[in-house]
Amino acid sequence: MTEQVQDHILMQAGCRIGIDVGGTFTDFVLADAATGAITIFKEPSVPQDPSASVERGLPKLLERAGRRPEDVGLIVHGTTIGLNAVIQRRGARMGLVVSRGMRGVLEIGRSQMPNAFSYLVPKEEALVKRRLIGEVSTRILEDGSVENETSEAELDALARTFREAGVEAVGVLLLHSYRRPDVELDVARRLKTRLPEVEVTASASIWPEQREYERGLVALMNAYVQPIMSSYLKRLERRVKGLGITAPIYITANNGGTLSLATAAERPIDTLLSGPASGVVAAAVSARASGADEIVTVDMGGTSADMSVITAGEPETTNRTHIGDFPIIVPVVNVSAIGAGGGSIVWVDDQGVLKIGPASAGADPGPICYGGGGTEPTVTDCYLVSGFIDPERFVGGRMRLDVEAARTALDRIGERIGFPAGAERAARAAEAALRVTTAVMTAEMSKGIAQRGLDLRAFTLLPFGGAGPTQANLIADAAGLSRMIVPASPGTFCALGAIMADVKRDYVRSAHFDLSGDEKAPQMIAGLARAMADEARDWVAQEGEILKGHDVVVSLDMRYRGQAFDLPVKCEWDGASIDAAAAVEGFHRAHERLYHFRDTETAVEITTIRLRVTGHVEPVNTAAAPTEARPAVSGESRDLYWKGAAHRAEVLSRDGLGVGAAFRGPVILEQEDTTVVVLPGWHGHVDMAGNLIIEKNTTSSRI
Repeated sequence: MTEQVQDHILMQAGCRIGIDVGGTFTDFVLADAATGAITIFKEPSVPQDPSASVERGLPKLLERAGRRPEDVGLIVHGTTIGLNAVIQRRGARMGLVVSRGMRGVLEIGRSQMPNAFSYLVPKEEALVKRRLIGEVSTRILEDGSVENETSEAELDALARTFREAGVEAVGVLLLHSYRRPDVELDVARRLKTRLPEVEVTASASIWPEQREYERGLVALMNAYVQPIMSSYLKRLERRVKGLGITAPIYITANNGGTLSLATAAERPIDTLLSGPASGVVAAAVSARASGADEIVTVDMGGTSADMSVITAGEPETTNRTHIGDFPIIVPVVNVSAIGAGGGSIVWVDDQGVLKIGPASAGADPGPICYGGGGTEPTVTDCYLVSGFIDPERFVGGRMRLDVEAARTALDRIGERIGFPAGAERAARAAEAALRVTTAVMTAEMSKGIAQRGLDLRAFTLLPFGGAGPTQANLIADAAGLSRMIVPASPGTFCALGAIMADVKRDYVRSAHFDLSGDEKAPQMIAGLARAMADEARDWVAQEGEILKGHDVVVSLDMRYRGQAFDLPVKCEWDGASIDAAAAVEGFHRAHERLYHFRDTETAVEITTIRLRVTGHVEPVNTAAAPTEARPAVSGESRDLYWKGAAHRAEVLSRDGLGVGAAFRGPVILEQEDTTVVVLPGWHGHVDMAGNLIIEKNTTSSRI
């Protein structure tokens, strides 16, 4: 039997593991290929070394699933190592090489002030100090011609400067290098021969798109986090192999796909914003199973809450986003931060105003109720005091929460904001804090949907993350939504999405064409797309034996002549040619949908060609036999404090609900990875996909 056939059998008969490292917990999901059974596990994170929580949690997950290390066919891991390194400025000591006259490119940026209302707000500190930005004579003109050559003496001087300064990584950014990547790559290669111990990254090799500042930032961030990311991936691989697991490890990517360890180490920029993307992938699959295709998701974990939009069943992506104040121009699943997380700290400012976050208790020391030394109340403490979560059943009963410590801390908050002393002061303070949290989240969500030209009320809310289903009904009620879908294991959803994702990578070429006046444009565009597709096929061939074929999608960034912004339009490309007329009409429709008019008198231009290659992984079987239909049976209840009153709520076990089981709020549904709160005036049932469908009573007024 060949090694490839053995690998294929293992993938079919074994299991896949998804891992998502969060600020508070590391989530594990094991999908059994034979039965479709899903096993979940949560292990407290180790912020100093996330691979340690992976090493601790994997044996416990396998034991719970009744599986052995040799049964594992694939591990897919999401990590925020690179992102945290950028935010916390813990990356490599950087140098930068630019064309003569461009030394101020990072300081000038887009010539925008960080704050339109104050000149006193400082700009974001550049990733490279000005004294470590060196100039060379090579200059590429807009038409691709080259002025001057970089001399050996120039490179000798740069190498000496970087070596003396202890530089660990160097970016190379030449003007218009997207026109002639070979010229920039040659400068990088020649510098590398002088600095063999230093990572030298050419901007055109990472992301050859126009706009020097943004292209330079992509290359710099890639080089900035490469040493720490490579070190972490090696440590992760060593720890996993030490457990006897020999399965390949893949890393989740910004675009909702995955990458091999080798690609992730070479291009860590493609993983910086990957964490929330996996959850959105799983959300799209879960929503389609319940017949919904217009979804707004809320991923609320221990540190933050993020929103994304799914339309026509597909996650929304964008080619422009930010890390801190830095613009990033690589494709990502469009996720935006909208609020606090379960560990966000509740506090009162000097004016007596109640606020939530942005500081978080994280995993260490954690919320006060965890008993880990935390001294400031958090959103999780508010859930506990409000009766939303049970102190004896948190994380399946593996953690006992200290409700009295949480109540004491929130009583102090209540005193500071003027609530009278009494037995209910802590509960009133907890409710006030949850109202503030809800208001912040609904305001940001409404703004984000309005900016897309959409109506929030037309969407279904799909919450996930450990705190998402607990907060979701408060958000839906305040935002005017009438329907929610809560998937089966929302608390470990990002880990589940990781094992559902295919391998993906994006390619880009900046190229200006006039589709209205240049008859040769379609052939030239098709030629560039073919070259990109050839490069993509070569890459896919190196990504491992788990891939079962691939496909390619081409899109074009288009605009009316004279416009300063572009719109992405999918292109009808058969591998040999493009349909220019269809592309133009697609742009008119996209422009009309967003801005409510089309301009057929103005020429249409193409500024950028984009290509995405998707290497297909054998679909994971998560369709375990549906639980038999049976009604919800409750033997417990507890007070749920909301709207200034205690509502007696049924307490149901999510695991005990079969298909068709119905319930009516107020009700609390408990499961190991989260707690689902259903408010008065709402009702729900379990559908055939195992999802909870929770809807607002049509005859009930909002509470």
